[in-house]
Amino acid sequence: MLNLNIRILAFAALSFLFAPPIILGQNVRSLNNSGVDSYKKQQFVDAEVNFKKGLEKSRESYELNYNLGDAYYKQQRYDEAINSFQNSLTHTEDGILKSNAFYNIGNSLLKSQKIKESVEAYKNSLKLNPNDKDTKYNLSYALSLLKQQQDQQQQNKNQNDKNQDKQDKKDQNKDDQQDQNKNDQKDQQKQQNKDQTAQQDKLKQPEKDKISKEEAERILEALKNNEKDLQKKLRKKVGIPITTDKDW
Repeated sequence: MLNLNIRILAFAALSFLFAPPIILGQNVRSLNNSGVDSYKKQQFVDAEVNFKKGLEKSRESYELNYNLGDAYYKQQRYDEAINSFQNSLTHTEDGILKSNAFYNIGNSLLKSQKIKESVEAYKNSLKLNPNDKDTKYNLSYALSLLKQQQDQQQQNKNQNDKNQDKQDKKDQNKDDQQDQNKNDQKDQQKQQNKDQTAQQDKLKQPEKDKISKEEAERILEALKNNEKDLQKKLRKKVGIPITTDKDW
């Protein structure tokens, strides 16, 4: 079963630098325990305040950094929680404590939908504590989510590629049609120009054959004169008798 509950630490042994160990230790212990009490009562803001006050006196405390991360986590401030858990890792050499911090980092990343990063955090936790059942289960769950995510991304990519190919083909067909339309328009324009030229030539042709009024009258007069001469010749031929050499 998936367990995204984080692990809270009660006060453990603390090391202090450049401060009276008894007085400072008791003060920090009190602040940490007060924070844990508030945390258990689900008063996470109060817990955060106490842990921060403790860190002001002992910034190198693994427990206070770790517990502050828990308080952030419960407030859904996952980036701040991750930062606190990572800080805690630098203040301990204990494998189990580091394993717990990596476990909480994995949960915070999973809550933030950073699945790939959460897988790495769980793996780091198991390297330090291979028998932790919660971490094993959460890693398995995160891996299944990662596969689903990758499959969905691949499916989306395939669909996008398919849509792009379809769009490219559509654009190509559109370009081809536009080119065809341009060619048709050019051919149509050429034919129109050809027809217009032929029509203009046809209109110019009568002008070449057109004669002046004076020339037309001369031709008409000549035709009349020819007709008169022809009539005269015909009349003369009518008056001449037809002869024959035979004596009937």
